[in-house]
Amino acid sequence: MSQNNLIVYCEFEDGKIADVSLELLTKGRQLASKLGVELQAIVIGDKLDGVEEQIFPYGVDTLYKVEDKRLYPYTSNPHAAVLINLFKEIKPQICLMGATCIGRDLGPRVSSCLHSGLTADCTSLEIGPHKDPKTGKEYTDLLYQIRPAFGGNIVATIVNPECRPQMATVREGVMKKEVYDPNHQGQVINLDAKDYVDDTDFVVEIIDRQIQKSKVNIKNSPIIVAGGYGVGSKENFDLLFDLAKTLGGEVGASRAAVDAGFIEHERQIGQTGVTVRPKLYIACGISGQIQHIAGMQDSSIIISINNDPNAPINTIADYVITGNMEDIVPKLIKYYKKNSK
Repeated sequence: MSQNNLIVYCEFEDGKIADVSLELLTKGRQLASKLGVELQAIVIGDKLDGVEEQIFPYGVDTLYKVEDKRLYPYTSNPHAAVLINLFKEIKPQICLMGATCIGRDLGPRVSSCLHSGLTADCTSLEIGPHKDPKTGKEYTDLLYQIRPAFGGNIVATIVNPECRPQMATVREGVMKKEVYDPNHQGQVINLDAKDYVDDTDFVVEIIDRQIQKSKVNIKNSPIIVAGGYGVGSKENFDLLFDLAKTLGGEVGASRAAVDAGFIEHERQIGQTGVTVRPKLYIACGISGQIQHIAGMQDSSIIISINNDPNAPINTIADYVITGNMEDIVPKLIKYYKKNSK
């Protein structure tokens, strides 16, 4: 088996590969091309027939499939065992996975067992050189694992010079999902679960699963009206819901607004919420902390409504309206209704 490549752990649920995994394959393809190595993927589960059709268009060269009915749905020990034992064989230089419930459980188990280290919740991944300031030793082609640090006050670039694989998790929506070539074909390697997982790893059996799907879908909304702490109250958020309804959009929020109890957590946008890329983002009473900006800076058009002309968000906004949200939002609704007839 080939060594020193880049591998993405692909989450598999209800016959589908998770969006976050496809986003990581897109990024992984770019990084692997830059390094001149293979892009590999691994899917662990049951009923994996034809799953490569979802994966190969993203430029995957080799797909490892581990199929066993006991491997679906996900449980910690068996999936960790597969990765740990496979990685000892194929020695990837980089492993990427989603910062999901599964990735956050699996990533640390694998990295601690392989003594490789892991950077969670990266907002950017790049390849570059590094010189150790103490020893003067120079490294080339390291994975730059980039994420906000110290409460978001700085953006840290983390490198892992010696240990392998270099591991990182990334949240859904942070990377862009793009098909590399719809006709791209790679090779499939079927692995026998028995070679990688001990029977004792199957000590936990899932008897029943209850999954409640989120009712809010801000990630795919083309228009988002987002409110921050400056909105002031739960009642004032009703104005934002009115504006969103008028424009055919969804309501989002900053962490400060969620922490203040103005709105529910599933609408939170930013480093600790969801990452969005709408065509139009209207930020109301949002100061623009780095964590929030990380979750919406790729919006096509950003309008900021804020009574502070020096709010940090104004520096990335395409249009700035200075004033009180309570005065401005009703006017926006009124004029939109008047001009859209």
